[in-house]
Amino acid sequence: MVTNGEPSGTNGERAVFVRAWLAVAAVATVVVVVNALTVTDDVPGLDWWEPWVWEATSAMVVVAILWIPWLAYRRARPQEGVARLRFWTTHALGLLSYSLVHVAGFLVLRRLIYWSLGATYQWGGFVHEFPYELRKDLLSYAIIQTVFWIVERFGVAGAAPADPPATFDILEGQRVIRVPLDRIVAITAAGNYVEFLLDDGRKPLMRAALTTVEGDLGEKGFVRTHRSWLVNRSRVTGLKPEGSGDWSVELGSVEVPLSRRFKAALGQLKDS
Repeated sequence: MVTNGEPSGTNGERAVFVRAWLAVAAVATVVVVVNALTVTDDVPGLDWWEPWVWEATSAMVVVAILWIPWLAYRRARPQEGVARLRFWTTHALGLLSYSLVHVAGFLVLRRLIYWSLGATYQWGGFVHEFPYELRKDLLSYAIIQTVFWIVERFGVAGAAPADPPATFDILEGQRVIRVPLDRIVAITAAGNYVEFLLDDGRKPLMRAALTTVEGDLGEKGFVRTHRSWLVNRSRVTGLKPEGSGDWSVELGSVEVPLSRRFKAALGQLKDS
């Protein structure tokens, strides 16, 4: 039996991103002030405005391109398996993209500002300067990913309380296990029972037909991918072709089959 409202999805992710963006923007503002004042004291002879231009343009671009590390975070969250090659490959590409766009962005802004003030911005060249910028961007990228994780896991202090999550009652023998829908990774047929794969590793059994459970959860974000499997769309992390029209659905560390007989399911999962 399903209780409460719909499980969190796009709207929940949008809220996480907005809150993380505000947190990063606030931190970036503080960093601009501190670094600009530090450079002014440490490097005499600069025009007063130069450190402020350097720091402000860097921070402006970081805030503007926060969607790049966000896309990487959505594709490879830490809780879905830090040890997996997919996690490190995704974030290596995310970091490289983030750093390249960051450097290109602040270079354009700085040269425009210097030009408008009748000056010329000097940069040491890509080969010499980019490795230095990449090392700095590695730190900021890691901090941003940490902010995403903290905001998603714990929320932001002072934020309005979230609506109670939708739940499903699993009848395991005489015991009722009430589970939030977003904690159910997948459901598989097991003879006269169905087995629920939960994200904490538990696998409770309930005496029921998979079609019955599909009737309860089909409108709640669960998709039939195989005669023996239902998957939670919100937990899908990847799709892998297996040949002859069949696919595998990646759900973090779990893979389940997607039969070519369930063509509609493939379209639903690609759109999620």
